[in-house]
Order: sequence, then structure tokens, then C-alpha cells
Amino acid sequence: MTQTFDIAVIGATGTVGETLVQILEELDFPVGNLHLLASSESAGASVPFRGKNVRVREVDEFDFSHVQLAFFAAGPAVTLSFAPRATAAGCSLIDLSGALPADQAPHVVPEANPEVLKGLKKPFQLSSPSPSATHLAVVLAPLRDLLQIQRLSVTASLAVSAQGREAVSELARQTAELLNVRPLEPKFFDRQMAFNLLAQVGTPDTQGHTSLEKRVVHELRAVLGLPLLKISVTCVQAPVFFGDSLSVSLQLGANLDLAAVNRVLESAPGVELVEEGDYPTAVGDAVGQDVVYVGRVRAGIDDLAELNLWLTSDNVRKGAALNAVQLAQLLIKGLV
Repeated sequence: MTQTFDIAVIGATGTVGETLVQILEELDFPVGNLHLLASSESAGASVPFRGKNVRVREVDEFDFSHVQLAFFAAGPAVTLSFAPRATAAGCSLIDLSGALPADQAPHVVPEANPEVLKGLKKPFQLSSPSPSATHLAVVLAPLRDLLQIQRLSVTASLAVSAQGREAVSELARQTAELLNVRPLEPKFFDRQMAFNLLAQVGTPDTQGHTSLEKRVVHELRAVLGLPLLKISVTCVQAPVFFGDSLSVSLQLGANLDLAAVNRVLESAPGVELVEEGDYPTAVGDAVGQDVVYVGRVRAGIDDLAELNLWLTSDNVRKGAALNAVQLAQLLIKGLV
């Protein structure tokens, strides 16, 4: 008989939580009992799983000793409130919020640094990085040994789904109002989001950097094992429902071997290299897919030690839910 595991998903009614449940079913993860948890406002809803509708219960009332693994797919405040309760009950956890310190819950992307899991003790605590850091790690990890990466600059155009269902509904509402020539009143966003770009995602600190930008830098350094790598990140809110697109520039310590880069990317797990002359888009390629698409691979205009890339991937699926489930697949043997 195949070993099964009782699982809890916190934030089960959110965009990431629902996708996570869907992927558990698609990948035939050995789930015994599935417990779907959320806030009191969402309790009572149901989420389909293996032909049944599973009722969502309040996380406040849950006894984590009933499960062996919990996915935390809600916000940082929820993780900070309930993660200690989970670990005290002997429950391993995978957090997607970025709330836990790296020395407590290491950041892991299976395609980049699975070796981190060696030596961990139960109950396991892992962090699944932000979608942008995950996408970047999947592409850059196989290039580490080939390139002398000295500096990384990223402009990330992010889908509104990263901010939840309310943001998706707001973009849809704004789009409908503008197309029907009705007055626009921003609600979730502080200004027009439809047919527009917003120059920041979140509130900047005194130096002008948002918490998400700093999170991407911290997580990417950890996953790549390059703690001193100089990284610049600008996160832009794009009028896109699902799928992030990143413009990436790497400054190298030696001239670029472009053919070698393409060979590495063609065989890298989790990467789909688009043929020269074409380029991927979030809507046309990435949404609903399990890979990071890479295109426009080129050297600098006047700098042969510069590599430029265009990446796009499904932020909810590949960047969040799938990475978390893949981490759980790596943990299965240790959960027995």
C-alpha cells in the first residue's frame, strides 16, 4: 500500500491556495485526509478535490496534530500566528508568505538548491520564495557554473493576481468601466490600474525600496548561494491578470559565450527556451504552464560581458503553488 499523508492548506480559498489544491490532485500527491483552512470570512466555502467538494474550516479551531504537513498560502500575519502552533504539534510546514526567517525555514527552489533539505530535522520548515525569485532562480541556477555573475538587474512586471482575488476583480471592474465610457473610481488600487502601469508594488521604505523588492533580493541570494551578489530589483504593477514578465540584465566577469548559454538553457529543468527571433508572453505562453519561458537571449549592445534575458511565467501556478508542491514531494521520504 502506498504511504499517504494528511495535509492542511491554510488560505485554501485564495488564488494560490486553490491552485495548490488543484496541483496536488494533478500530480497525484499521496494525500490521505485533506484539511482546507481559511479565515472565518471564508469558512463554509468548498473547494473541489478528487471529485468531491471539500468544505473549508476556520484555521483558528484547527488541531495541527491531525496532519503531517501544512501549506501556508495566506499572508505573513497568518503564518506568524499559526506556524508556531503547527510545529509545536509536530507538523512540518511549507510557507509561501516569506514571513519566516531563513535560518528557521530555508528558501528552496527544487531546480536550484534541493541540497538544502539534507540534514533538516522534523518537523521540517521550508519557505517557497516569491514568484519572481522562483522564476529567476529556475533560470539562473543552471547558469551559475558557466557565468561569472557580478551584478543582476531586474525589472519585474507583475500580474495583479499576486495581490489576491480582490485585485483581480478590481482590474476587471476598471477595464469594464473604461470600455463602457463610465467614470472610473479606483478602490483596491490607489489609482487607475486598467490600461496603465504602476511604478511600485507596495509601500516604499525611506530609501525608496518596497518590501517585495527587498524580499526578492534576499531570497534569490539565498537560493543561488551567492550572498554577496549585487542585485537591483524594480517591481512594476502591470494590467495583467495572471503571468509575470521579467526583463533581466546580468553583468559578467568575462565576455559572454552566447551559444553556451543557449545550450544550458535548452536542457535546464523547468525552463522553456524560445527560438531565436520569437519571444514568449504571459497570456500567449505562460499562463497555466509549469515552466519559465525564456526569450530574447542576447549580449549587450556594446558590452560583450553583459547578458540580457526576457522571462515570463505563471506567477500563481509555477511561481507559487507548483514550487510548494514540488518541495513537498522532496519531503515525502522524511515525513514517513
